[in-house]
Amino acid sequence: MGVYLTPIIVNRKKVPFEYFSGRRIAFDANNELYQFLALIRQPDGRYFSDSKGRPTSHLMGLFYRTTRLTEYGIFPIFVFDGKPHPLKLRELDERKKLKEKAEREWLEALFRGDLPTAWRKAIQTSRLTSEMIKEAKELLDLMGIPWVQAPSDAEAQAAYIVRKGDAFAVCSRDWDSLLYGTNYLVRYLTISGTEFLPSKGIVKPLEPEIIDLMELLSMLKITREQLIDIAILVGTDYNEGVEGIGPKRALEIIRKYGTIENAVKRGVIKINEDYNTVRKIFLEPEVTDDYQIEWNKPDKDGIISFLCDEKDFSRKRVENAIRRLEKLEVFSGQKKLFDFIR
Repeated sequence: MGVYLTPIIVNRKKVPFEYFSGRRIAFDANNELYQFLALIRQPDGRYFSDSKGRPTSHLMGLFYRTTRLTEYGIFPIFVFDGKPHPLKLRELDERKKLKEKAEREWLEALFRGDLPTAWRKAIQTSRLTSEMIKEAKELLDLMGIPWVQAPSDAEAQAAYIVRKGDAFAVCSRDWDSLLYGTNYLVRYLTISGTEFLPSKGIVKPLEPEIIDLMELLSMLKITREQLIDIAILVGTDYNEGVEGIGPKRALEIIRKYGTIENAVKRGVIKINEDYNTVRKIFLEPEVTDDYQIEWNKPDKDGIISFLCDEKDFSRKRVENAIRRLEKLEVFSGQKKLFDFIR
């Protein structure tokens, strides 16, 4: 779910989509695949699938959206989650319970013939399996798009890749990568320029936005360590937070007292959680240097065999998308021109 910091992110700058042309962007792969599974569904809420009944929604989103990004000269890097930290297991268990509840409500709506409700409930049931992840990596290999296996949290690894200078920004809708220290966070990098809100049944216009971490910290007059303390007070995937404290109140407390410890000593807050461990997760995350980032020529025959012959995709649509993917080779040939904006 990520940490809720929206009210204090005061430097969200709208930028044109073309701003990202020639730039390397690190995506949280699992998060992207979950979005595809949630939104690319049939009217009754079921996944799209091949003739053998195997889900293909995740591959549809990954292939067609990624080829549209490359058409604009964006160099995507997909980072996959590794083993979750033990403190995150509670959050994952809560998500599992919510999915099970949504699944029951989806089936009930289907039984009633209420397709709009069924669809809204179905998108909350998405489950990303190991087989889906394996297929996604196989497709990326065929497309010539690099991917990185994180030892733990994908956003931590993506932020590390950015800090090393191997990418320009992390693309995510969550704020966690700021806590992990990414230089830049990109949100709403969507070709359509819109977002569908299932719970409200409306389409909302979107523009890409970028957040500069150092600028944010300067504007808030805090350090990254203090931003992490604010997040801990609000609640993260690794801790529940302090009841009744939201982002603005947490900011006030940390600005005034400097640290959680000082606020506790003054009797301002009570916190029973192991916040030092949570701090360490964000400040010293488990990451790896064992990765290579290279964009290779797409394997056209391999893509067609995998998507069309095995997964029953439309050959015409796939070939059109491959032509978009091949445009990235033009940008690759101009690599030196874009090195300074990684």
